[in-house]
Amino acid sequence: MEYLRLESFPELRSPVLICAFAGWNDAAGAATGAARFVVQRFGARRFGGFDPELFFDFREVRPLVRLTVRGEREISWPQNDVFFARNPTGPHDVAVLLGTEPNLRWRTFAGEVAELAERLGVELVVSLGALLADVPHTRPVRVTGSALDAAVAERLGLQPSRYEGPTGIVGVLHTLLRERGIPGATLWANVPHYLTSSQNPGATAALLRRVSELLEVEFDLRELDAAALRFVAEVEGALQANPEAQEYVRRLEAAYEEGGQEQPQLPRGEDLVLDIERFLREQREGGNAG
Repeated sequence: MEYLRLESFPELRSPVLICAFAGWNDAAGAATGAARFVVQRFGARRFGGFDPELFFDFREVRPLVRLTVRGEREISWPQNDVFFARNPTGPHDVAVLLGTEPNLRWRTFAGEVAELAERLGVELVVSLGALLADVPHTRPVRVTGSALDAAVAERLGLQPSRYEGPTGIVGVLHTLLRERGIPGATLWANVPHYLTSSQNPGATAALLRRVSELLEVEFDLRELDAAALRFVAEVEGALQANPEAQEYVRRLEAAYEEGGQEQPQLPRGEDLVLDIERFLREQREGGNAG
């Protein structure tokens, strides 16, 4: 591996590699939130990362400047780091790749990840994603799963991937994994398209429930579930002042119950999104001020 800088190389037992990238694949931060939960839950340790200089256009993904407690300027660069953890309660140790979807050299980046998976002896690579969909915030979050390899899909109870169209780093990665004979699967949480930037704890929890099945380990999701209830209550508060939005959500609920075959038309979509997001932002800023 030429571009993935490893500080150590762990010996893992039947490992599963979990990947999540902020950006196009990560609506409402659900996927990276789930991967971060896994890192924290297992007390995973960082053992390497990619040099951001090679894989990012910093005009598109800007570094962040902050002041330290000593008043010194510090630059935080976009990262893609790898972590590992032993799993004392299940058959699979865990590796996690957590970061931001790169702008450049996708084949090189994905090839490095595939080589790492091969060297670690990874038995399964699971990429996490979240997409904006015509679903209501009042119903359980749907998680869809697929695999490029039909045999892997059948073994995990997923659907063979038949997607055609624009793809992200996840699609490139799984293609290279298949070429190396490494089993891979993707899990996608469906989040309401009218909540474009708010963190969605329910979607994060839904992804984690599927991950826990693959790892054969139990996660304590009580805090996330409580946060999901608060999130729904906040959105309901935002809808009180917008009867048209309430009606739209009711129609989404009906379509959800019927299996989603007929999607309602979005009334003044930009206004609906902005109204709800503005309300949620004001609620949180008000809470922080108190």
